[in-house]
Amino acid sequence: MLELLTDPQVWIAFATLTALELVLGIDNIIFISILVDKLPAAKREFARRTGLFMAMFMRIGLLLVLAWIVGLVAPLFSVLGKDISGRDLILILGGLFLIWKSTSEVHQSLEGGHEQKSSAVKATFASVILQIMVIDLVFSLDSIITAVGMVDDVRVMIAAVIVSVLLMMLFAGPIGRFVSNHPTIKMLALAFLVVVGVVLVAEGFGHHVPKGYVYFAMAFSLAVEMLNIRLRKKSAKPVELHPPHIPGD
Repeated sequence: MLELLTDPQVWIAFATLTALELVLGIDNIIFISILVDKLPAAKREFARRTGLFMAMFMRIGLLLVLAWIVGLVAPLFSVLGKDISGRDLILILGGLFLIWKSTSEVHQSLEGGHEQKSSAVKATFASVILQIMVIDLVFSLDSIITAVGMVDDVRVMIAAVIVSVLLMMLFAGPIGRFVSNHPTIKMLALAFLVVVGVVLVAEGFGHHVPKGYVYFAMAFSLAVEMLNIRLRKKSAKPVELHPPHIPGD
């Protein structure tokens, strides 16, 4: 253990992996934020923390069964000449679930206030947590595959996962509240999740799409929308009316 703590290469790997885990966790935070927004305000923070804790324990659990992860690449069946493994199947089903869920959220947002209220009432704590668990499995698998490709020591991987999730907890609340308070940002986030779902399905069928392109497009769109929000706030400021000047006053 002491050798790990004194090895600079281990610290570099730990810092790099932690940063990557944070980047890969962005879509998870957005998905959790949109789901918990359907719960009563008093339960949102608890549901958000529960979802992130589950993601952490799921990733640690997957790290402890790396042999099973490696076994997921074995072909299970073929579709149109393409071998589908257990990992591919999880990515395809998870991507389809993400596309369906994000599309249904967009539909509910566009239907208007009445349907939004009714859908918020129907959403229970258990159903929200169940949906978080489903998508956590997909995002965790993606995260673990990245970790295995970068670091050899499982202890370093587990430490990076724990630190990254703790950092995500610090930012998840403000991000969730910001998304909830700005409908245009929420729509942008849902569109981003649809794209992520399409990428997951494509990867499941063997078509690798570099996620850097997706994250760059999302960051650019977010920057443009932030400028729009700032412009709308500036335009909404009341104009000060000065009394007319009367000569001789």
